[in-house]
Amino acid sequence: MDVSETQANGNGNAIRADKVSRHYQMGGATIRAVHEISLEVRAGEFLALLGASGSGKSTLLNLIAGLDRPTSGAILAQGRDLAGMTSEDLAKHRNRTIGIVFQSFQLLPRMTLEENVELPLRLAEVPRAERPGRVREALDRVGLAARVKHRPSELSGGEQQRAAIARALVNQPMILLADEPTGNLDSKTGDEIMHLIAGIHRPASGAGRTVIMVTHERALAEQYADRIVTLSDGAIAREERLR
Repeated sequence: MDVSETQANGNGNAIRADKVSRHYQMGGATIRAVHEISLEVRAGEFLALLGASGSGKSTLLNLIAGLDRPTSGAILAQGRDLAGMTSEDLAKHRNRTIGIVFQSFQLLPRMTLEENVELPLRLAEVPRAERPGRVREALDRVGLAARVKHRPSELSGGEQQRAAIARALVNQPMILLADEPTGNLDSKTGDEIMHLIAGIHRPASGAGRTVIMVTHERALAEQYADRIVTLSDGAIAREERLR
């Protein structure tokens, strides 16, 4: 599905959260990790979720990804209500619609780089004959075409994050979610990763992708995002449009 289709089907929104809450019980206390957040993310937008540790930004990202279910409220991704999906449907949705990049890379250590990136294609039941070309294209895009037979332990932190981005992109999702993508990297490597994500969001040619990035670094958000949503105590404290 390209950006124009997304706009037609979702009134221009890739993601819409409607009074979404995620509460947890801890002993006799209720923890409001996310509380009645309403938010729209336009197709093709780069949104930064900013906030201190414990502000609710990663919980909100997990809800948008369908990795967690809301206590109340609804999240629509490209017009589809995630709360109404079965676990199997959610897994298919994540694999085909959303790419996720984690701070901790989450590459499987016993698999080669090529096998790690191919995994989403296998889960999506992409025909075997199509997989090598898709894997090569994704790895070439992140500059790792020469490292396909290496395992994660043989790669630097920056290379592992590039591999994680390739894995997130191999099914050609239109929404990329990134949770502190530079958190485990030095500043130079972090800049390289952010430049790569910016190129995915707004490539020189072809359709761009919606990017939602969690970060606690305001300077990073200001440099790359179109809009910043600052969270505090599980709620939206401020919204700022930059571009």
